[in-house]
Amino acid sequence: MTHPALIVRQAMWCLMASCFIQGCAGLAVFQTETIESKPFPEAAYLLGPEDVVKIAVWRDEQLTQEVVVRPDGMISFPLVGDVPAAGRTIEDVRLELVKRLGKFVPNPHVSVLALKLHSYKIYVTGRVHKPGEFLVGHYTDVLQALSLAGGLTPFASENDIKVMRRDQGGQQVFRFRYGDVRNGKGLEQNILLQRGDVVVVP
Repeated sequence: MTHPALIVRQAMWCLMASCFIQGCAGLAVFQTETIESKPFPEAAYLLGPEDVVKIAVWRDEQLTQEVVVRPDGMISFPLVGDVPAAGRTIEDVRLELVKRLGKFVPNPHVSVLALKLHSYKIYVTGRVHKPGEFLVGHYTDVLQALSLAGGLTPFASENDIKVMRRDQGGQQVFRFRYGDVRNGKGLEQNILLQRGDVVVVP
C-alpha cells in the first residue's frame, strides 16, 4: 500500500511538471512570433550624377578604374563606351557591364563598388537651427534630416512641416506633423527622402 505522503509528493511533482511544460510552450510560441516578424526592407541605392564607382574586371588591371557618373547620367568605360548609370542600382550597372564586356572578354568577372555618394543631397529650410544643403551617404528620413539641421527652433510650426519633391510630372508635397510622430503617432509620415527633396519648416 502506497504511503499517503508519497501520493501527495507525486501529485505535486506532476503539477509542477505540467506548469513547466505549459510555460515552455508559451515561451516557444512567443519566440516563434518574434522570429517571424520582418524588419522594414532597406531600399536599394540608385546612382546619380557625381557619384563615384570603382569598376574592376578580374585579372585585368587595365579594366580596373574609378569612374564618375556624368551629369547626363552616363559613365564611360574601356571597350564598351558609355553606359547608363543614373537611376540604376550598382547591381544593374554590373550586369550591364558583364553583358557588354562579354563581346570582348570571355566570361568577364566584374565587380562594381560605390566609393563616393555625392549625388544624394537633401535640403532643410525654414525655422531650424542649421538650414542648408546636406550631403548624406545613405538614405535619410524626415526626422533624421531635421536632426542634421540642428532641430526645430522654439517658434517653428512643428505640425505644418512639408516635404517638397520634384519629379518628371511636376512637384509633390508630403505633410509631416512632427508633434504626432514625436508622440508615436502617424509614423508613416516619416518617409525616406529622395535626392533633391526639400524639407520646409514654417
